[in-house]
This record gives sequence, structure tokens and C-alpha cells, in this order.
Amino acid sequence: MSAPTETAPPAPSGSLYVGELDPTVTEAMLFEVFNMIGPVASIRVCRDAITRRSLGYAYVNFHSSDDADRAMDSLNYSLIKGRPCRIMWSQRDPSLRKMGTGNIFIKNLDPAIDNKALHDTFSAFGNILSCKIALDAAGNSKGYGFVHYDTEEAASTAIEKVNGMLLNDRKVFVGHHVSRKERQAKMDEVRANFTNIYVKNIDPEVTDEELNALFSRFGQVTSAAIARDDQGVSRGFGFVNLQNHEEAAQAVDALNDTEFKGKVLYVSRAQKKNEREQELRRQYEQARLEKLSKYQGVNLYVKNLDDDVDDDRLRQEFSVYGVITSAKVMRDESTGISRGFGFVCFSEADEATRAITEANGRMLGSKPIYVALAQRKDVRRSQLEAQAAQRGQIRMMGMPTGPVPPAGYMPPNVFYPPGSFVPPGPGQRPMFPPAGMMHPRPRWQQGQPPYSAGPQGYPRPQGPPQSQPQQQQQQQQQPQQTPTQQQQQQQQQPPKTQSTGLTAEALNALSPEQQKQTLGERLYPLIHAQEPEHSGKITGMLLEMDNSDLLHLLANKEALDSKVKEAMDVLKQHFGDKIIEA
Repeated sequence: MSAPTETAPPAPSGSLYVGELDPTVTEAMLFEVFNMIGPVASIRVCRDAITRRSLGYAYVNFHSSDDADRAMDSLNYSLIKGRPCRIMWSQRDPSLRKMGTGNIFIKNLDPAIDNKALHDTFSAFGNILSCKIALDAAGNSKGYGFVHYDTEEAASTAIEKVNGMLLNDRKVFVGHHVSRKERQAKMDEVRANFTNIYVKNIDPEVTDEELNALFSRFGQVTSAAIARDDQGVSRGFGFVNLQNHEEAAQAVDALNDTEFKGKVLYVSRAQKKNEREQELRRQYEQARLEKLSKYQGVNLYVKNLDDDVDDDRLRQEFSVYGVITSAKVMRDESTGISRGFGFVCFSEADEATRAITEANGRMLGSKPIYVALAQRKDVRRSQLEAQAAQRGQIRMMGMPTGPVPPAGYMPPNVFYPPGSFVPPGPGQRPMFPPAGMMHPRPRWQQGQPPYSAGPQGYPRPQGPPQSQPQQQQQQQQQPQQTPTQQQQQQQQQPPKTQSTGLTAEALNALSPEQQKQTLGERLYPLIHAQEPEHSGKITGMLLEMDNSDLLHLLANKEALDSKVKEAMDVLKQHFGDKIIEA
């Protein structure tokens, strides 16, 4: 036997791995726990790169390796937010963790045995690097675990002393850990040389002797039994074991799909329950992927449907774009009421592309519909999480929030005051104000929005603020207008539509950019009256919603107040209670 490999970290290392953490545990919480042992150099909770959710483990670095050693002794398996943590030395080299030297496997454990009890039991045989009980999704023990020693000798001693012994009145098995790859190779070898056969669809009148006689012509049968219930009635299946693999394989090939006693038999290699479940899952997943690839690019998602739109109406509306293979409006299972969305599947991808281009935003009944390619739930969730993370980063930078735009695109309903960061356009560089040249934020008069009327009544950004004397001088230089001139000027200006008069039909007549611009123009004064300091940010956040929902907010003050409060809560979560500069 070769010399055992020492996998413990070198003495100067003060880095610890802390696992089994609650997802809500933060670096600050861990600092309070570990700083009691000694000075902590750094702490990092590992998180998902997109969602920023905790992965349930962290790294704690001490200035001194002695402090790290004391932390392992005193804090290992201690409760952090109600869950016992698991502490071990941080292994920077993954090969040391994957070699398996000194790693043992224990099964048939009592459910009451936890990580600490297992550690206390096996620590008598050597220095333990890691000790873990396997848990299910509910946090209950699966009845087996692993103990990793720093030497092979300690692992062999533990196997020799504990294997076959009683732990909590249960006889446990202790052996060397075998990797999943090696276990899979052994299982494949057993499957390739099977002798046990599964037979189903057996007539209830068939006896064990008749089943034995059926298979005995292929070789010596060591056992043949039909499964029966408590009353002794046949359950329609059984097992037959032959002496060697060649005879069993010949019996499967000859008897599968043959008739016996008036029934067609199914004969195959006998499988364990978990193996059969894995195979069924693999078949289901393969069929699902084939189905997804078949409908990739031709299946459309349609939302914002009226309640009276049914499958036939949906098919009729989209049949002008091509051949439809299926059209379905999703309904509530209990009430049968439309859920406001559905799916349309075309025979060709070009037809689906044409439908997206021409039907998206088109009025169907009283609502503009939204049409896009259908996505799997996991793909859609990952995209939404990525967008949410990107918006969170924008909020932390103090920029106005809104839908994540393509590069170089500036949303028409977002206005940037002088002296602030301006996103670059195509081929442009980002612009920042020079040091010491930050302009003061203009204070708008009560009820006056921070923009002036532009062409067709839509707002445009104001120019740089002028000083008060300059404004007075310009006003003095302007000639006085006669009443006739004022009347002519008023006639030339387009009339302003009241917020209560904006309808879905009028909104749909505008371009998508003008729709958001108009809604922002109506929302801003209402929000400015409640939150004058944060009205710009809140307006941008609410414009992420669907146009139909925004129309509802304009008509319902209580709903608008509720959304403004939610937006303020989000802003306070990122910026605290201090004044948020728009």
C-alpha cells in the first residue's frame, strides 16, 4: 500500500469552509459569530452569479491559523439561524477533495443521529476533515453519511472497529467510499450479466409451477414466483431466475410479446425500483426535449386577451398568418374563466415570425395583445432574474429604473437633469460632468413637471437652468403679445388631453414609444404630488408595467397610491431612508 496522502491544509492557513448555512445568513452575521474567537481577515458568502442568492456556504479567513483551529473546535455544528453549521479546512486544491483517500461511507444510521453525533462517534479513530449526514429536501436524515479522515490508516481503523456494530440499536455498515462513477460501472456490469427476469401480464390462474415449466426449456430455473396479495390472489406479475446469463437472455428474447394462457407476456430484465424510476425519468425528459425542439420557433405566447376570446376566435384571428396546428386559451380549472393568455402553434417558423411582427400590439377586442415566442418556465425565470439583477445594479448606481434597454437606446420617457450621467448613444462615449462643475438640481414650481411641451404635445427635456437675472432679462426683452396673438398661439398649440379621457383605443393609435411617453406624461404629475423628490424614479419604475395596467392606475387613485408605496419600499431597500436623488 502506498503512503497515505495528507489532505489537511498547511499549518499557516487560516481559511475555513462553513457549510449547511441558512440562505438568509450574511457576512455580517458570520462576522459576529467568528470574531468572538479571534480577528477575522475576511468573510465571503458564496452566491449565485445571476440571482445573488446564497449557495449555503461561505469562507472565513482568520489572520492566525490558531484562531481558525479554535473556531473549528468551538463552533463546529453550532446553530446559526437555527441550523447547525459544518466547518472544515478550506481545500483550495480540488484534487485533494476528489481523491477519496481516507473517506468512508456509513449506512443504516438511525434518523436521530446528526452531524455532531456522527463526528463524536468517529473522532476517536483519527483527525476528521469532514463529517456529513445526507439529508432530504425536508431536512430529514436519509440514513447514511460520510466521514473523511486525514489519513488512510484512520479510515481503515474506523471500518475495522465500527462495521457491524450497533449504533442506537441499529447495525450499521461502514466501508470505504466508492465514487459514483465506480458504482455506475459495477451496476452496468451487473446489468450486462443479468440472470433475474421480470414477467408481467400473467393470467391470474397461472401457478408458480406453470411459470417454472414455461422457462425451464431455456435452462435450469433456480426460482420462479408469482407476486400475490394478502389473500393469495395473483397480482399479474412475477420473477424467474435462471442459472446463467446466456439462458436468461435467450428466454427474454424468445418469450417477450408472446401469448401464454390467452395473454401477451411482457418479459425483460428485472430492475430495482430506483433504477426503473431513473429510466422512466430519462425517457420522460427525452420525450419532453424532443417535443420542445419540435415546437421551437413555431409556438407563440399570446397574452392580454379579453375574457370572451375562446379557442376558435384565437385560431380565426391568427389564421391569416399561416397554417395553425393548435390554438388554445388557458382557463381556470375550477371556474372555466379565461386566464387572459393562450398559445398558438404554427406549422412553419416563418409564419410564426410574421405573426409576431404584425400581431404584437394589435387590438383584439378592447385590449392590445402581446405576442412573443413561447418559452419554457425555467428559461423565462432565468431571463427575468437576470433582468432583475441588472435593474438592481442600475438602481445601486442611482440611475432611473425601467425596462432593460438594448445598448445605445435611451427610453423616451426618462429625463436626465443637467450634471448627471447620460447613457451613451450608438458610437458615443458616456458623458460625466467635470469635477467641480456639478450643476444644482432645478427646483420645479408646484404642479409644474420637469419638461416642456414638445411636438404633438409630448414632453421634451428642458435645457440647462438659467440664472434668475437672465430669465428676467429675457422676459423683459420679449415683446408684449396682443390678445389676438395670444389667441392665435393657443389655436396653434395642440389641445392637452385630460388624464381621465385617455382610452385604450386612443393609446393604441400611437407608436409604442409615444404610448409610454403619453402614459409617463399623465403619471408624473400624479406621482409628483405625492413624492416630489422621487417622482422621476417612481414614474420610470411604473412604466415597466403593461399599458393596460397603467391605464387602470390612472383611473384608480387607490391602486396608484398602492403602487407608489411599493416603489418607495423598493427604493428604501436599496438606498435606506435617506433622501434619494433622482
